[in-house]
Amino acid sequence: MVTSHPLLRKGADAEAAAWLARLQDKDRSPATEEAFKAWAHADPAHEEAFERATEIWAMIPGAMLCADAPSATPVQLPVRRAPAWRVAAYAMAASLLVAIGAGGGWWLLSDPHDYATRVGEQKVATLEDGSRIALNTDTEIDVAYDAKTRRVTLSRGEAMFEVAPNAARPFLVRAGNRQVRAIGTSFIVRRDANGVVVTLIQGKVSVTDVSQRAARPTMLAPGERLTAGPGSATPLIDQPQIDAATAWRRGQAVFNDTPLAAAIAELNRYGGPRISVDDPHLASLRISGVFATNDTAEFANAVAALHRLRVEKMGAELHLLR
Repeated sequence: MVTSHPLLRKGADAEAAAWLARLQDKDRSPATEEAFKAWAHADPAHEEAFERATEIWAMIPGAMLCADAPSATPVQLPVRRAPAWRVAAYAMAASLLVAIGAGGGWWLLSDPHDYATRVGEQKVATLEDGSRIALNTDTEIDVAYDAKTRRVTLSRGEAMFEVAPNAARPFLVRAGNRQVRAIGTSFIVRRDANGVVVTLIQGKVSVTDVSQRAARPTMLAPGERLTAGPGSATPLIDQPQIDAATAWRRGQAVFNDTPLAAAIAELNRYGGPRISVDDPHLASLRISGVFATNDTAEFANAVAALHRLRVEKMGAELHLLR
């Protein structure tokens, strides 16, 4: 079994390995290549990690046996011209990655990792088994895989999980006193001061209140959403519009007869000038529509035009007034 090489570093090396996989994918698009270049240029450590990963794979015994395997054309970094041997090492490393993946999973990301986003930022992490996690604004997760279990802890925020199937190695997400168990599925978990929300996109998951030993898990069907308050009260299950639940992946927020106060709270999560409404009557106005998450001013002006209000800037905040 292949184990982590001592030259590997956490974080950047893990991301470099994930990029190797994406660039090798037969469905690789120009957008993927541009995203890779953006990642590489974001931090000098990223390019070093990518080069280091190819060097490490080049040193793995038997790696050259894969050199003749079909591989995608490598993406060249315009930062500086890499030596010919390093370019060859990349092509060989990408081919080797396919061989390793087919043999039972990755090996590079086996150590625990923390992933986080700032306010207004989103990221996607690819884990060792091919599972993907998309982090929404102001989110923090911890990933800890072992031979028997894939564990993720959501400390705060919201994340969408696309889980690679593996019945012998369950995928567990802990958020507060709730634990979501999945095998191969797609779902969203959100944790904030109001509690935990689990929305199942496809597949099956069970949600358990881990604060109660005798608690029976709640099974969700595709399209169902479980909302659990901060305590251990019986959770609410409903069926939201999935397009609305996943809108943040497209940089949007979808409201359907939503109280203005709730809509404002949602938009304020993404940064920009904060919106405030002090009048309880105005706060209860109902809002419907699709809005960009990165433009709170546009939202405030749209609401003002719709309900004949005015927007007044007070310091760094936008206040909706009669």
